[in-house]
Amino acid sequence: MEESSITHTPTWVVAVVCFAIVSVSLAAERLLHHLGKFLKHKDQKALYSALERLKEELMLLGFISFVLSLSEGFIVGICVSENAMHLMLPCKKESYQLSEGVKLCKKKGEVPLLSVEALHQLHIFIFILGLVHVVFCATTILLGGAKIRKWKLWETEIQQEMQQKLQQRDATPGRIAHNQQGEFVSERTKGLWMKLAVVSWIIAFFKQFHDSVSKSDYKALRSAFGLKHFPSHPSFNFYKYLIRALEHDFKRVVGISWYMWLFVILFLLLNINGWHTYFWLAFLPLFLLLVVGAKLEHIITRLAQEAAAVASLSHGTERTPYVKPSKEHFWFGRPEIVLNLIHFILFQNSFEIGFFIWVLVTFGFDSCIMEKKVYAISRLVIGVLIQVICSYVTLPLYAIVTHMDGGIKLQGIGSGLHESVAGWALDARRKKEEQQSSHGGATTGATEGSNYRSDHFGASPRSALAPPPPPSPDLVEIVSVAAADDDGDDSRHRR
Repeated sequence: MEESSITHTPTWVVAVVCFAIVSVSLAAERLLHHLGKFLKHKDQKALYSALERLKEELMLLGFISFVLSLSEGFIVGICVSENAMHLMLPCKKESYQLSEGVKLCKKKGEVPLLSVEALHQLHIFIFILGLVHVVFCATTILLGGAKIRKWKLWETEIQQEMQQKLQQRDATPGRIAHNQQGEFVSERTKGLWMKLAVVSWIIAFFKQFHDSVSKSDYKALRSAFGLKHFPSHPSFNFYKYLIRALEHDFKRVVGISWYMWLFVILFLLLNINGWHTYFWLAFLPLFLLLVVGAKLEHIITRLAQEAAAVASLSHGTERTPYVKPSKEHFWFGRPEIVLNLIHFILFQNSFEIGFFIWVLVTFGFDSCIMEKKVYAISRLVIGVLIQVICSYVTLPLYAIVTHMDGGIKLQGIGSGLHESVAGWALDARRKKEEQQSSHGGATTGATEGSNYRSDHFGASPRSALAPPPPPSPDLVEIVSVAAADDDGDDSRHRR
């Protein structure tokens, strides 16, 4: 029986199918729209940006679907030699069905490059891959956030403890912060064998699975960050800073970069019968995940070891350890490499699970492309294990260790402050370029003082009477604004 076209299909069938497709699409669009309004109402700009990135990915998937549908006739009409279709097959094939090839290909021995059914199956796979990646990223941030949420209680206890100690005599924020690092250093450097690099790496590898970030770790890293960037603001909410910065980094993780699609093409190319490529490929994200977790734990240990070494060389009486953040502990001095690896791990795991779901739905569990049941079940177990480890171990470690590079992320200080500081920097750079261009014809023999006066007051009497430009905001002012903004948020929530 030949398939009938839409001209011979009852109109009520066409109308019902169109109504169902349009209804589901509009419902999904309205759901994303209301979710965006909810995030904007809660002033969650980072998560709102991540949602916009999600919409971009869905739009890309829709465009890929459109291109596949539009070029279906062209792709199916391409004919190649029948011998080429026997190379690099995912399943063994005894004989080739020539019925479709006879209809579409005129030359003898030629068959279509891709059948309509195979093109439709590829279409479904790309959509499932994108959907699973988005779901996995959202699951990771939700599960990881559930574990990080206990740090909020630690933050409250630390702030209350500091307020009580500040009321004592001769108590300063710096001295209190230094004292908070003593327990951390003693725990992380206990035993002479910890000085051996191999031993410290082995301990860091196993510690990521048990109490990866303890309360003493949080207190010490919090104080190290505070002493580095805002020593005069001991009440700065480090927990809120971590959450805001993590939400901003989540925007990069939820997307699928162009090189990720290249990996998809490479993985599809290597899915050859007998190679068991996807089984061995499942160990790659697991290996990378364990290495990243061990590296983050080892960075915390190295910070403690350096603080202990500095304290032992100190000639003071107290010898209080001082944890000093530095980029040197990260790979190539670039903390963003860790985020890129986490992004790749999540995508690779999404590919594994997405491919499993696609084969299960399209071909069934007993299909040859699923390979042996032992391999299929092992891949599924490894995928679930990767998701759990990444959510409960690696993500919380990254959330706090990434700030031990000596820098500060303005996105984490407060909503809108990053844009404000970036705008100020752009204006300052523009004004500086205008001043340099306006004073380009100044006398070359002018002194440094005259250059300073001419830069600030200009060459004309009118510009000399103009008030000087406002000073640039320093980090102390920014932190003060952020602290006031946090207090305002807390009071609004209490009301």
